Amino acid sequence: MDNMKLKKIILGSDHAGFELKEEIKLFLKELGYKFEDLGAYIKEPCDYPKTAFEVAEKAAKTGSFGILMCGSGIGEAIVANKVKGIRAANCFNEYTAKMAREHNNSNILCLGARIISTEQAKNITKIWLSADFSKEERHIRRVKQIMQIEKKTCK
Repeated sequence: MDNMKLKKIILGSDHAGFELKEEIKLFLKELGYKFEDLGAYIKEPCDYPKTAFEVAEKAAKTGSFGILMCGSGIGEAIVANKVKGIRAANCFNEYTAKMAREHNNSNILCLGARIISTEQAKNITKIWLSADFSKEERHIRRVKQIMQIEKKTCK
């Protein structure tokens, strides 16, 4: 079992992403990952900001990865990226998932349940979880610059 599988993945969704979240939970279980679901717990209409923020805060605090699902993935990515230490990426295909991890050291994956199929979401999730940050100097430098912007010290 690789080191990533030892980490817990923090999950969250709104009503639009609820069914996809339930499918991703089963998929993660099949792959041997541990996860924590912070909601939504039913498919009743709910707003995404609270859950997205809670997932991002918990992921940042514990050094975990997170996966957020809503209709487009956009709103949750915006919210998650407001949390210090989070680099949330809205991925819509395998290439964006791979680049989000390899080039940007993304720690939260955002998925649009109304944009991609369940199978696409599973493929994106698997690639995102299996990809590693490249640690090439240019990518390290750029991620450091992102972190400086978070601290409001970037010139």
